[in-house]
Amino acid sequence: MTDPSAGRPRPRVVLVHGSRLSHTQWSPQVRLLEDADLDLVLPDLPGHGARVAEPFTLRRAVGAIAEAVERGDPAAPVVLVGHSLGGYAAMAYAAAFPRRLDGLLLLGSAAVPVGPGAAAYRLVARVTDAVGARRMTRVNDRVLRRLYGDVVEEAIAGGYYFTVTGDAWLEVMARCRPHQLREVTCPVVVAGGRWDQLGVDAHRFARAARDGRVVRIPGAGHAVGFDQPQALADLVREVAEASVRGRDETMGAP
Repeated sequence: MTDPSAGRPRPRVVLVHGSRLSHTQWSPQVRLLEDADLDLVLPDLPGHGARVAEPFTLRRAVGAIAEAVERGDPAAPVVLVGHSLGGYAAMAYAAAFPRRLDGLLLLGSAAVPVGPGAAAYRLVARVTDAVGARRMTRVNDRVLRRLYGDVVEEAIAGGYYFTVTGDAWLEVMARCRPHQLREVTCPVVVAGGRWDQLGVDAHRFARAARDGRVVRIPGAGHAVGFDQPQALADLVREVAEASVRGRDETMGAP
């Protein structure tokens, strides 16, 4: 029998990191997905990693994501995955291009950014500026290694990017809301660690989407990719496989 998947392009999975880190945040998942038939694309957001010289705006972030989405075979299914700041940026991309994606996975980016939670992020940005990048780097290194050991070494090696934190979260607080998902045609998975404070409005975001669902990952907080690297890799794989099935159904493939 002929394999119906023969000759099909691999799903393109675009992984968008959170604030203060770079694309190396995804190193645990990249290792765990080595055997998956996926085209992993790992962009840096403005003000982070290779784009450190660029000021952060959501418009620029959407542009960086668009470059990654369009990289490669135009016939490939595309799944966009974003964590924290990267999740809100992914949501902004999906709102701008609501029919472009075959799957959207939002991680730790399902808190409506108003009220005390938003104030806490403004405070974090001010404290970071006051303490300084060098001291914050030492603190981050010590905390991450103590919590996660070798899992975070590649992420740490990618560096920290503190200077854009305040501007980035001000944009999120001003512009990112559940209604951005209303016109998105692909399935939307609103996920995060069971103890993630940025998942408090997960059901509200999922209800805003045409096809939304909530996934909680046990034993994880906000840093779900470090807390439960295998569980997150499995979820990414599941969403990617679902995107292929959805594309087949749309195209009428056997």
